[in-house]
Amino acid sequence: MIILLADAFTPDLPKRLSVFGEVVSDPKRLGDAEIIIVRSKTKVDKAMIDAAPKLKYIIRGGVGVDTIDVDYAKAKGILVDNTPEASSLAVAELTFALMLALPNHLVKADVSMKEGKWLKKELERTELSGKTLGLVGIGRIAREVASRARAFGMKVIAYDKYVTVSDAASMVSLDEVFAAADYISLHTPLTDETRGMINAGSIAKMKNGARLINTCRGQVVVEEDIAAALASGKLAGYATDVYYKEPPEGSPLLAAANVLMTPHLGASTEENLLRLGDSIESRVAKYVSK
Repeated sequence: MIILLADAFTPDLPKRLSVFGEVVSDPKRLGDAEIIIVRSKTKVDKAMIDAAPKLKYIIRGGVGVDTIDVDYAKAKGILVDNTPEASSLAVAELTFALMLALPNHLVKADVSMKEGKWLKKELERTELSGKTLGLVGIGRIAREVASRARAFGMKVIAYDKYVTVSDAASMVSLDEVFAAADYISLHTPLTDETRGMINAGSIAKMKNGARLINTCRGQVVVEEDIAAALASGKLAGYATDVYYKEPPEGSPLLAAANVLMTPHLGASTEENLLRLGDSIESRVAKYVSK
């Protein structure tokens, strides 16, 4: 059996998987692969699936499977899997780091200090304590964010189409999240329903001066509408790790005020990469044992 590692993982993963078959990273071996393992870089589209006639199993190391043509794969009898449990802590911690950095102007303070400026009066901070955090989606990552928010003295509310009761947050309607939240953190999968859900219309329903954090998928927001809301002051800040196009060349966010951007670092922790290896190894072992 050929196992193709199409993206970068920890150096020890090939050896760990070698007990199940021959592990390769050369894309020219795609046609021989029975298992393909990817992260977020490789897009497993129809063309890639058609080029892999022996393919039986696709594993995405990470949350979500929107980088895979799941319907086409399943129509061809190919199993599709991911490892959402591995990345939850890493993404939640980055989400909270962004939520702290926005009202504390950490990046602007650091850059200005290195430019020889002393903006003590200009950079007025606000606290998270006493503020309301609205979560859009209440999956693993959102629940980890909620626990940290409560430790900071925040009130946590959430909307999830598929969840009515949660011990992590008070469940409310989406419009109630928009109306009540000082901070809104996005934790939804990318689907036809969620694509572009944060747009001019939904932003208009938000509190004036709300801050928005996005560590799920860039296509969930309309970047032009985010930039316009920042320019008007409707939004006080936007922090994002994900973009409509990656890298975000030509994005209106690059020139917008009060934007904090990171290069899709959500899952890029040392610890998470080790957990990914564990999750992938266990999934391949289970597949082989069938």
